[in-house]
Amino acid sequence: MSTRNPRRADFPLLAANPQLHYLDSAATSQKPRVVLDAMRAYYERDNANPHRGAYALSARATDRYHDARERVAAFLGASDADCLVFTRGTTESLNLVATAWGHANVREGDEIVVTALEHHANFVPWQQLALARGARFLVCPLTSDHRVDLEALRAMVGTRTKVVAFNHVSNALGTLNPVNEIAQVARSVGALVVCDGAQGAPHLRVGFDALDVDFYAFSGHKMCGPMGIGGLLGRRAILEAMPPYQFGGDMIEFVRDEDSTWNALPHKFEAGTPNVGDAVGLAAACDYLDALGLESVLEHERTLVRLAMDRLREVDGVCLYGPSPSERSGVVSFTMAGIHPHDLATIFDQDGVCIRAGQHCAQPLMRRLGVSATARASFYVYNDEHDVEALVASLRRAKEVFAGGGELLPDELVPCRGAR
Repeated sequence: MSTRNPRRADFPLLAANPQLHYLDSAATSQKPRVVLDAMRAYYERDNANPHRGAYALSARATDRYHDARERVAAFLGASDADCLVFTRGTTESLNLVATAWGHANVREGDEIVVTALEHHANFVPWQQLALARGARFLVCPLTSDHRVDLEALRAMVGTRTKVVAFNHVSNALGTLNPVNEIAQVARSVGALVVCDGAQGAPHLRVGFDALDVDFYAFSGHKMCGPMGIGGLLGRRAILEAMPPYQFGGDMIEFVRDEDSTWNALPHKFEAGTPNVGDAVGLAAACDYLDALGLESVLEHERTLVRLAMDRLREVDGVCLYGPSPSERSGVVSFTMAGIHPHDLATIFDQDGVCIRAGQHCAQPLMRRLGVSATARASFYVYNDEHDVEALVASLRRAKEVFAGGGELLPDELVPCRGAR
């Protein structure tokens, strides 16, 4: 077997733990030293409250925040950086749209369409908006290999469709969705197009200006950046017409006793003290990923996914879910007959293998797969074939443990319905 991936040395946590096999990057990625250094440098040299101070240090903090926005917008292919609103992440971004745009535009009898692949963050806000406004909430079904059924989607949308919301990449299965094709379906009826890019931005060249969506939400911590920051990219005309999501400092223009007016984009949607340090870290993460090349990142992930799927198929009782490696990112979701995914994760952890087990914030999808949970291994820039072999070895050990009478957690042990 080859030597370890040299990229591991870029990540202090992995470099300090050579026996660790971190396969949970879909939940959060590890952070390279350059990101940690950028954040430390900001707090040690430039930390002040931006936009408010008339002194040089505050001006430097303002510049760092502005430069970070410009850098992240460029990374995502958005030419108008003022249309990038920094948020805490994908969840807040999607709630912003559902609340600010949704309550101003969705009426009784309208329709909101999501897909069966969605993370709860791109399902529940729209569901709750529909309930609050008296709209119909529709869920587009999947094909047999767990992709969005485009023909079913075309049949579902109509003149009452106000929103079509979908993910760029499924967090639970890694399924890569045809964003432009879905957007065309939504555009044909004049619906708002909302894309959850939490799993897209870390792996794919987004190209927002050419993507033909109205909103694109993402999280920094899944793309080598810090936790607590992400963003929402939106079309300028829509953002300018939307009411604010939160009220307070920095998002106002004039505050009179009777009423108030709002600041220009993007500040209109960024109430309160901004998260400058994390924005700086996110910009550094964009530099890091650009240096690697996102095309190379995806190719590397798919090589490992292909190897993992081939090796897992060799283990009796394994069921794999989702499309072929060429149609997914670095995620492999599977079950093992007779062993609950939570038990698998516990045994894997004893071997230093970190995977995710559960419903992956995608209960509607789990119901459609006919399982209560899956085990999920997710690969990223620092993984290699050693991680794949450790995953398979742990799975084989789990089989031995349970063949010897290990205790099972309750589960619905159903036949494999995945892409075996």
